[in-house]
Amino acid sequence: MDENAYLAARFEENRARLNAVAYRMLGSATEAEDAVQEAWIRLGRSDGSAIENLPGWLTTVVGRVCLDMLRSRRSRREEPLEAGAPDGPGVERAPAPGPGGDPEQQALMADSVGLALLVVLETLDPAERLALVLHDMFAVPFDEIARIVDRTPAAARQLASRARRRVRGADPAPDPGAARRREVVDAFLAAARNGDFDALVAVLDPDVVVRTEDAAGVSSAVRGAANVARQAIMFAPFARSARFALADGAPAVISALEGRRFSVMRFTIEDGKVSELFVIRDPALLPGLDLTLLDNGDD
Repeated sequence: MDENAYLAARFEENRARLNAVAYRMLGSATEAEDAVQEAWIRLGRSDGSAIENLPGWLTTVVGRVCLDMLRSRRSRREEPLEAGAPDGPGVERAPAPGPGGDPEQQALMADSVGLALLVVLETLDPAERLALVLHDMFAVPFDEIARIVDRTPAAARQLASRARRRVRGADPAPDPGAARRREVVDAFLAAARNGDFDALVAVLDPDVVVRTEDAAGVSSAVRGAANVARQAIMFAPFARSARFALADGAPAVISALEGRRFSVMRFTIEDGKVSELFVIRDPALLPGLDLTLLDNGDD
């Protein structure tokens, strides 16, 4: 099998998934097919032997094409059109789908997404829509999404978080567990301020992990209750000035240094224990977070 035939076969293996990605991004079966077709054209212009992860490469290309289409549509304030565009001269079409695959697949995609969700997705910013679709529907990691939208992984994560809240509605029902999570955060801060190692270990899940990310998107992790407790004690000077907040709807604390916003620590709490801490220490990343400062006693 020559290289062109091999790439065509591999492309065909990925076609259904690429169509599903594009349809959820664009809300139009015709435009989705156009985006997938563009990925095939770009594959033909590339050195296929140099592509180590073809499914990932194709998803990235389709994502970027859809992002451009959404931005163009938004600038012209157009609705998605179902009328297909004629082929241009000299454009090689992608291999045709198998018998019965086209209409049936489009119907299945429409049923799986649902008109209501597509209507809501239309209200999202193009980058938010891409982050939500790729991560929540197709499990694409945020570091890959970040390369598509030209942002850091942390910023890509925030795009998806904002999109989720908009999809769920602006006024969600009150969370009955919010007060308990606040108690856990308060206990963590009190133990850190007092340098109480045992109290810190008690409020941490044995497999807790602390993830830290800088402006360059470089991340690091510390795992285990004892290791995290030792690190938290070093955080004590900043814990004394910490303010309780919500970061993308999750409990968080903001620490100040010399009166300026210094860092954000976002908590994931499960079964009354801190299971994960996400820390942003670079002030350059803070404006991209959806932060809400809470007064003492607020939930």
